[in-house]
Amino acid sequence: MTGLLNFRFFAHSWISDWNHGNAHFLRGLASQLVRRGHQVRCYEERNGWSMANLAREGAAPEALIEFRNAFPELDVRFYTVNEALKQLLREELSGADVVVVHEWNSPEVVTTILALKSELGFRALFHDTHHRAYSSPREILRFPLGEFDGVLAFGEALRRIYRDALGAKRTWTFHEGADTTHFFPRAAPAKDTDVVWIGNWGDEERARELEEFLIRPATAMQPAKFAVYGVRYPEPARARLAESGIEFRGYLPNLRAPQVYVHSKISLHVPRKFYANGLSGVPTIRVFEALAAGVPLVSSPWNDSEGLFRPGEDYVSVPDCSAMLSELRNLLADDAAREQLSKSGVKTIRSRHTCAHRAEQLLDICHELGSGS
Repeated sequence: MTGLLNFRFFAHSWISDWNHGNAHFLRGLASQLVRRGHQVRCYEERNGWSMANLAREGAAPEALIEFRNAFPELDVRFYTVNEALKQLLREELSGADVVVVHEWNSPEVVTTILALKSELGFRALFHDTHHRAYSSPREILRFPLGEFDGVLAFGEALRRIYRDALGAKRTWTFHEGADTTHFFPRAAPAKDTDVVWIGNWGDEERARELEEFLIRPATAMQPAKFAVYGVRYPEPARARLAESGIEFRGYLPNLRAPQVYVHSKISLHVPRKFYANGLSGVPTIRVFEALAAGVPLVSSPWNDSEGLFRPGEDYVSVPDCSAMLSELRNLLADDAAREQLSKSGVKTIRSRHTCAHRAEQLLDICHELGSGS
């Protein structure tokens, strides 16, 4: 495949990012492809769970307006899973060169897309930005992976799982990246938050880590101002935050995250346990975004085994609660150290880890597929 390409992207949601951090990178990636002259259509199932939960927050209309204002170039189309789906997809995928299917789609949609592959002549790529292939491989094996032309895995450890255990034809390590059109350093008149953590409570996948690296330091550092944004926090978790003096601020649309970062002195990174052990080396999207926004980042234990960043220069990693306390206190008292971390992190993101970099990598992969190499 050479020249301008026709892309079709299928994701759970493009408009809503309620408990759906995959939308952050996918929006930026698709936008960068459009800017390079490629045709891109983005598909999501009507009435998906992310949008439904966003509506319960009462923020759906506002989120739609913000999305449209931020990404006017994205052509988002909706479908319904019913008896007419195959004919609809036949029409929508006609003329496509590459169809990218994110792993958070239903098996029914995926098999319907793949059933049209030989008829319409497109290449199909499976895109994984989650830990299920490691933590719950049976869920991924519901998909006919062998019918895809390849898998885009957001970390080398994940790529090896697809290569060695799950039967993928071809695999590429395809990290997420920062959408630097929206995430970049901004001047702030004042910092009103000392330490911020943006993340969802989820399914107890990091409850112990949050206790050690967020809640206990906040308790010890009162009256320093700690704030948390996110969803799916059960009442006991909210009560625990309140006991520790942490302000829980609820759902944060990702497009507003840059303003939160600019008003915060330090951001925390507390990866889920899977990214600290079996999938070590895989950074989540929040790492890219925080560094791109220029906020100093302090992480609970995380091994950058792929050498994506410069530990100690772009971010700081600590082994335990005591070290976290010490690091936070030192950084809050040292404006110059925070400034150095900020500049270093921004430099690394801009040189290696933007959505523009990933768009170029995806185009290289597509050309590789087209050449039959």
